[in-house]
Amino acid sequence: MRTISIFNTLTGTKEPFVPLAAGKVNMYVCGPTVYDYIHIGNARPMIFFDVVRRFFRYAGFDVNYVVNFTDVDDKLIRRSEETGVPVPELAEKFIGHYLEDAEALGVGKADVHPRVTENMDAIIRFIRELEDKGFAYESGGDVYFRTGKFSEYGKLSGQDTEQLQYGIRVQVDERKEDPRDFVLWKQAKPGEICWDSPWGKGRPGWHIECSAMARRYLGDTLDIHGGGHDLAFPHHECEIAQSESLTGKPLARYWMHNGYINIREEKMSKSLGNVVNVRDLLKNWRPEVIRFFMLSTHYRNPLNFSEEGLAQAKGAVERIENCLVSLRHRLSAAEAANSDQPSADDDAEAAYLAKLPELEEAFASRMADDFNTPDAIAAVFEWVSETNLLLKRERVSRAALETALAWAERVNGVLGIAGQEDGGMLDEEVERLIAERQEARKQKNWAKADEIRDRLAEQGIVLEDTPQGVRWRRK
Repeated sequence: MRTISIFNTLTGTKEPFVPLAAGKVNMYVCGPTVYDYIHIGNARPMIFFDVVRRFFRYAGFDVNYVVNFTDVDDKLIRRSEETGVPVPELAEKFIGHYLEDAEALGVGKADVHPRVTENMDAIIRFIRELEDKGFAYESGGDVYFRTGKFSEYGKLSGQDTEQLQYGIRVQVDERKEDPRDFVLWKQAKPGEICWDSPWGKGRPGWHIECSAMARRYLGDTLDIHGGGHDLAFPHHECEIAQSESLTGKPLARYWMHNGYINIREEKMSKSLGNVVNVRDLLKNWRPEVIRFFMLSTHYRNPLNFSEEGLAQAKGAVERIENCLVSLRHRLSAAEAANSDQPSADDDAEAAYLAKLPELEEAFASRMADDFNTPDAIAAVFEWVSETNLLLKRERVSRAALETALAWAERVNGVLGIAGQEDGGMLDEEVERLIAERQEARKQKNWAKADEIRDRLAEQGIVLEDTPQGVRWRRK
């Protein structure tokens, strides 16, 4: 089985991936708080970790993939108060929209999508066990975690806990023993959604939910815990403190965090009014284009979102898909003719077929190096160049065409950057319509000539009238 290297946020180094159980990957990725439509900041980890899961399976691993839904939270409660829609109804609505948008982006469902409200017993039990061990305490109806009792607090994010103690990025509350302590259970305010607990009616704090659900569905120690860079502190830092205080075991062997998304070099935030929802984006851009755009930058680097960047991604996707369309058309024609004619140049075809394993090894080795999708995509374009040269030949064997297509389908099964539809016109049909257009021009039937040009343009066929005659190409 191929060795895969992962940059581990916890150690700050790239390490060979060694799972707890040979051939198996247990991966937990923090999902959305379902109070609104997902935006492109949510979409980046959705797409990236979907590719991580796909590549592990491509490499022969059995993957158990868990992505949670936070379906009760301060944001949901505020939205409920603003709209008059009960929290459970609001959450159900936006979970449905999440799943629709994820499917539209080519992101498959996780093996489990646990919800906070369906795991309340496990969460309360987790807090009780922390309390029994002296890591949690009740104060004023709330329950807090004793951060100072966990000596390694800050090890994931590198935060200076002494600075935290003096009020940086912590909420000062006189009910806390230490300003760094964070809430595990919140006492319900009048009229708020709540659950019975040993500490009275209330609901969980944000951090405890993932610790409890990860433990329930994947065990005490995960192979991989992932999410956006913004979650490293405080969310993942607090998860580590809770889980490792309770179990005495590492919460995760590898921590993976994708970089931020900026909008034209400016941080995306609701306060700046520059948030881009996936649902709106999909009205103008195909899912494959969005996936290509997200994967064209290494996942750990910031990604600058712009219409220009999407337009470049669109052109790149079309180049791949045009090659696939031509390849499928040639193969369809060979199948229709029930022909497996050998190439007129057997040596050239043999050289192409010998190149394919090299290109796939280049793709796989780049993906295995901390999921380097930009370099892996470069291998795809090497395949496009070689395949276009193959397709320029008058005769290509059916076996070579089938092998070329199988290569593309395996690789695209990991990246998901090219549409699977056959679509488009056969070369022979394009040539026939061009001939009809030329005849219409001779007869000065300009309306018919323009109609044919427009029809071809709709199919992505660009015509160029030259002194030597009409040339055409796929857009």
